[in-house]
Amino acid sequence: MAESIVMTAEPFPVARVAPEVGDVAPDFTLPDQYGQQITPATWRGDRNVAVVFYPFAFSGICTGELREIRDTLEDFQHDGIQVLAISCDPVPALRAWADQEGYFFPLLSDFWPHGEVARAFGVFHEDGGFATRGTFLLDRDGVIRWRLLNGPGDARDFGGYRDALAGLRADASRADASRA
Repeated sequence: MAESIVMTAEPFPVARVAPEVGDVAPDFTLPDQYGQQITPATWRGDRNVAVVFYPFAFSGICTGELREIRDTLEDFQHDGIQVLAISCDPVPALRAWADQEGYFFPLLSDFWPHGEVARAFGVFHEDGGFATRGTFLLDRDGVIRWRLLNGPGDARDFGGYRDALAGLRADASRADASRA
């Protein structure tokens, strides 16, 4: 029996509503472009995690967005944060794309079971069979502290991400100072 599609406030059909700010993010394990199994739980208690869903490797908007992450990696991945980019593309396609573009952060494959993680985050486009653009910033406890949802053809603005990350850094600094 097919899942029913629920229309959310976003302009695309998704199988589930995306988790809200303040919710614990769904846990998952997916292979990266090298076939290594990656889970955000690896960084729990140690780093914030940016989970960035995108529709397709090698497509124009997706390439531009991931180039922005690559070219300003210090904003997206450093000792306090880990970026995980996720699509429903198979591992070999992600490896070829990463090699071509010089992406040195994990590109995760939600290929099989097809779109399972994208569904858990409420960003799987049921009619198209791909992840839409969803960005989730998780704190060190795996709680969603910021999110941005865009339709497939709408490039995201990472300005809000940078502001949210600055807030998480400030929170972490205060927590570290109170433990000292």
